[in-house]
Amino acid sequence: MKQNKFISGADPICPADFLERARTGNVPRVAIARAGAPLPMQAAYEATQAGIMIPTFIGESDAIYSEASKLSWDISGFEVIDTIGEADAGKTAAELCGSGDADVLMKGQLHTDVFMRAALNRDAGLRIGAKFVHLFAMSHPDGGSPIVISDAAVNVTPDVETRKDATRSVVKLLKALGVLRPKIAFLSATEVVIPSVLSSLEGAELANWARSEITDADFSGPLALDLIISEKSKKIKGLEDDPVAGFADGIIVPEIVSGNTLFKSMVYMTGACSGGLVVGGKVPILLTSRADSSAARMSSVALASIWTNAK
Repeated sequence: MKQNKFISGADPICPADFLERARTGNVPRVAIARAGAPLPMQAAYEATQAGIMIPTFIGESDAIYSEASKLSWDISGFEVIDTIGEADAGKTAAELCGSGDADVLMKGQLHTDVFMRAALNRDAGLRIGAKFVHLFAMSHPDGGSPIVISDAAVNVTPDVETRKDATRSVVKLLKALGVLRPKIAFLSATEVVIPSVLSSLEGAELANWARSEITDADFSGPLALDLIISEKSKKIKGLEDDPVAGFADGIIVPEIVSGNTLFKSMVYMTGACSGGLVVGGKVPILLTSRADSSAARMSSVALASIWTNAK
């Protein structure tokens, strides 16, 4: 098969630092909606063996035990809740988290819209007043500090208020990952405000808001991607005094296309590992995908553990 020369050959690696941090607090109880399928069962097995998950299996019990058997995994010590179909599994898992009997909600073999509908249902008890936003912690195969991106998978066109909640969440996650003073950039196509480019107007508005409301991080916006990640571009364009340009730890994107493109570019072109979770509810939510690597799944579970133990 011919390989596109822009595609990295590097395999994603779950950062050892994520796993170490995930093991320092309480091991989260993870409610897996419709767990009786190969991918969610494999993810649960690896995370449980790594000591970062206590699974509760929800779904058709025959399928759950069958998949565990294929891994030679004795799950008799864990709770299995028998349900029928996608909607029932999603509802049961979400309500388990809402009642306080689980700490993390994880998507198994069911459609994302069915799963998120169950999570967002007010009767489930997961809504706490904040906006639900998706965070991706992108880690390079060679190690180093991650870059956290929001929102690349849930909110299509997040309004300014949603991006404010995303900003708070990105700062919280980065601090939990050991970044003492996170540098947060608001993405646009330009570093100057241009009336015809809405993301530049809102980027400036968000940066000004964040500087006045969040004291333990640095903010800049609008910034184009080259200025967010390149020290060379920062110097060429005369932004040497900008505290974020060239070295951003977090990127708040204006809409889902730019966020989704950015995180997938990092995965496929640099071999980055994309650990993701939805925050803003009573518990973090794991949106697993068939395209996720084993490392990405492990990274996501580790992040959920880190988030639940964050102050």
